[in-house]
Amino acid sequence: MAGTSSAIVAGLTAAALATVGYLGHQAAENVPAGLRAAAQPGTAQSAPRTPGQNGNPETLPARSGQGTRVVYSLTADRVWLVEEDGRIRRTFPVHPSTVDPAPGTYRVTSRSKRVTGSDGVPVEHVVRFASVDGTVIGFSAALDGSVPQLDPKVRTGGVRETRADGAAMWRFATIGRKVVVVP
Repeated sequence: MAGTSSAIVAGLTAAALATVGYLGHQAAENVPAGLRAAAQPGTAQSAPRTPGQNGNPETLPARSGQGTRVVYSLTADRVWLVEEDGRIRRTFPVHPSTVDPAPGTYRVTSRSKRVTGSDGVPVEHVVRFASVDGTVIGFSAALDGSVPQLDPKVRTGGVRETRADGAAMWRFATIGRKVVVVP
């Protein structure tokens, strides 16, 4: 009976993830033209990478939301773990993948303790929050400490952290946690 229950839960989880991916794709397809030009989802980030607001990597970017959340800056290649009162619990640099999510607010949809990343590297503390044209986007840490070797011809969605930062993200970014992506 327990095996049947596990199979049902796994099936329901897979169906929910497929639905979230489909809805995200539909939302991306219906972005007004003026907004689409500002944020080209699903493309490698080619804009120069810069620190947070006022050039200080410790300062949260403008318009990064409120409440408890993960803030991911595409231009700064940096993450902030933010408490309900706006206090920064931790901030750290990350290494992007070839596919970026569009700026906006997302929720953590799934997590995996250890898997193989989209680039074939074993990773841990995977926290997934978006999907762009079938490429799943999430934070992770390579077991060997490596960073992604970006090939613009290969669509990957893993945003790499150090193992220590990945462990902090794992503790903070539980299912349903808000993730705010800013330019």
